[in-house]
Amino acid sequence: MFTLNRRVALLSLGAAAALSLTGCAALNSVSADAQTFGSWPAGRQPGTFTFERLPSQQRNEANQASLEDAARGALLKAGFTESADPKAADVVVSLGARVSRSGPAPWDDPLWWRWNGSYWGWRYGPAWRPYYSRWGYSYPMDPMMERRYDREVAMLLRDRKTNEPLYEARASNDGLTEGGKELFGALFEASLTDFPQTRPEPHRVTVQLTPSK
Repeated sequence: MFTLNRRVALLSLGAAAALSLTGCAALNSVSADAQTFGSWPAGRQPGTFTFERLPSQQRNEANQASLEDAARGALLKAGFTESADPKAADVVVSLGARVSRSGPAPWDDPLWWRWNGSYWGWRYGPAWRPYYSRWGYSYPMDPMMERRYDREVAMLLRDRKTNEPLYEARASNDGLTEGGKELFGALFEASLTDFPQTRPEPHRVTVQLTPSK
């Protein structure tokens, strides 16, 4: 007899396999929603850049330096070179990043299966996991899977001489962790994928994850 317990075990194994495959993919690449704005002058080469820190960012130099390290690789891949003399740079680069934590509500589940008076289902999105519900009350099998982090980076490129904004790039994604320098580096790279062209509408970009040295 195919009991509910056996069904539970099989579904749990399926969930573990799905999470394992997702984790392996995430180790090699990062997908993000990107948006780019501005009007990079036709025929202008990327040139040299220097980072700018706002007064509030200067209060936490370690965090800002880590963010600059994450963005540096993306700028180099886009054709820029870092200026040895900040006052001689062609472009001034301002950076921003934020991470917010949220958790899905139990009534967000779009799919239910009913077996023997109980409900089983799968939550769509980055936090796939089985949950069990009886008498209309649901709770996650793994509370850790309820955590979800929304991550976003932003970059503004301005002409150093005129202070004119030339290019703005953003990228965001979400997942089960806050991320780190490698992930933010991939987000910055995703944000500059269109450079020097612009695409204001959100669009999906996938880049390879580069391990830190």
